[in-house]
Amino acid sequence: MQITPPFGYREIVPLYKTSKLKLPGPGAVPEFCRQLNAIPISYTEFSAACRDYPLVFTSRDNGATYAPMAVLGLTNGENLFLSDGAWDRNAYVPAYVRRYPFCMTRVNLDKVEQADRLICVEKEFLDEQGEAMFDAEGKPLARWQAIERLLEEYEADLDRSREMSAILSDYALLEPFAMQAQTNAGAAMNLSGMYRVDEKRIESLNAGQHKNLIKKGVMGRIYAHLISLDNFARLLDRKVGKAAA
Repeated sequence: MQITPPFGYREIVPLYKTSKLKLPGPGAVPEFCRQLNAIPISYTEFSAACRDYPLVFTSRDNGATYAPMAVLGLTNGENLFLSDGAWDRNAYVPAYVRRYPFCMTRVNLDKVEQADRLICVEKEFLDEQGEAMFDAEGKPLARWQAIERLLEEYEADLDRSREMSAILSDYALLEPFAMQAQTNAGAAMNLSGMYRVDEKRIESLNAGQHKNLIKKGVMGRIYAHLISLDNFARLLDRKVGKAAA
């Protein structure tokens, strides 16, 4: 059985009802977030995340598939929303961060991907002296019920994200772009390697495509994404402010 960990996780193992865990404290930020300048954002997070972050699309396979991301920094290894190891309390914390050290993953058995998803945990958090997630009868405790709900909702949301990205790609709405952000003090920075929705191309869609964008809730996400691009200037202001401090 082969289990592939999500980006940022080291070694994940299946979570059993007998497992005991030493979980991170409230507000703790995963170590990998300290050198992360972009993080995945799911379908329902657009409305909250667009207030704080530039939301863009990226592709790791030359445009075959796309994924929405929140930009956290302007250079590699830079997360401008961390201060003294804590996430900015005034900013939305992405679900990718909040679910850690848990995740749901697909399993490959004899090189065949299985349909069911497996709940896993970062191995280093297993601790015989830690906290139980299930009682002696194997029933979930209140702490686990909240975590499981987050994992299931987030995993379903990722499926909606993939569907949304596929629609945008099929309708040829995504274009590569370079972004120039400028601070109030006049400092500027150019960014590239990202994709955005070309608003003009929306006008060329037929009635059926327009209807599908609205029916699937994609149209609202498109405009949340486009509005969020103004946050590049705020991101650069944040960078300059941290440098000055």
